[in-house]
Amino acid sequence: MHKTLIAVLVGAALLFALSVSGGWAGQIAGKIQTVNHSERHFVLADGTQVWVAEGFPIETLKEGASVEGSYEERDGKKIAINLKVSE
Repeated sequence: MHKTLIAVLVGAALLFALSVSGGWAGQIAGKIQTVNHSERHFVLADGTQVWVAEGFPIETLKEGASVEGSYEERDGKKIAINLKVSE
């Protein structure tokens, strides 16, 4: 019973830490439908909207290119934290 209680407390602490740090990471993949370079934002063919963090060269994103990567949810927006772009 003691080990079970410790496991539950550790799990609860981990969930709390993740919720405070900004949320869960997710995966994205698809073809770019539109790119808005000035707002550092692109839309995938399935309608998923993704914003690109500072430091990533947004100029490398082109309509029709394929992307895959991961994002973090911040203030209700998907912010790409890792992107791989291919033509």
